[in-house]
Amino acid sequence: MICHAGNLPALKVGRQKVVGYETDWIERALARAAHAGGLHDCPFLKDLSEGVLHYLERNCSLQLFPIELLFERMRGMLRKIGCPEIADHLTPLAPPVTVSMIGPARQAGPGSTKTFFSILREEISFLHRSGAEIIHFCDVEESIRLLGGKAERLRSEIRAFLDGRHNRTFAPPQELLLTLEP
Repeated sequence: MICHAGNLPALKVGRQKVVGYETDWIERALARAAHAGGLHDCPFLKDLSEGVLHYLERNCSLQLFPIELLFERMRGMLRKIGCPEIADHLTPLAPPVTVSMIGPARQAGPGSTKTFFSILREEISFLHRSGAEIIHFCDVEESIRLLGGKAERLRSEIRAFLDGRHNRTFAPPQELLLTLEP
C-alpha cells in the first residue's frame, strides 16, 4: 500500500512515484496555460487550483495517479466550465521528482559508466517529457560503489553530467533543474 501524505494520491511521473509533494505546481501549470492562451489576468486560477486539489484530496479513488491522466482530467474540467483557452494550452507539470541512482548503476554494472550515463540521460529525458522540471538525484555514493572505479573521478563525472544536462536550453516554458543530494 502507498502512504498518502495529506490525503493526496501518489503521482506517477515517468517511471517514478512521487509522494508527500507540495501543490503549488498545479497553479503554476494553470497560469502557464492561461498565459499561453492569451489570458494574462486570470483572478480565478487560485480557485481552479483549489478545485483540482479538492478533487485529489477527497474524490480521487486512485492510489497512484499518472500525471498524464491528471492533466487529461484537468483539461476536461476546464473545457466543461468554459475555459477552452486554458485547456488547449495545459501541459503536464510535475512536482519535484527524486530519483535514486542505484537502479541505473545496478543496471549498468561495474565499470560501465558509459552505460550508466546513457541510462541517466534516458531517464532525465523521459521524466522531462512527462512534466518534470525539477529532478533530485540521490544515493550517489552507493551508485559509485556499484559502478566501481575511482570515487572522486566518478563523483566529478556525475556532477559534470548533471550540470551539462541542466544547462541545456529548452523551449519555454520547459525548464530543467537537476540537483544532486550530498
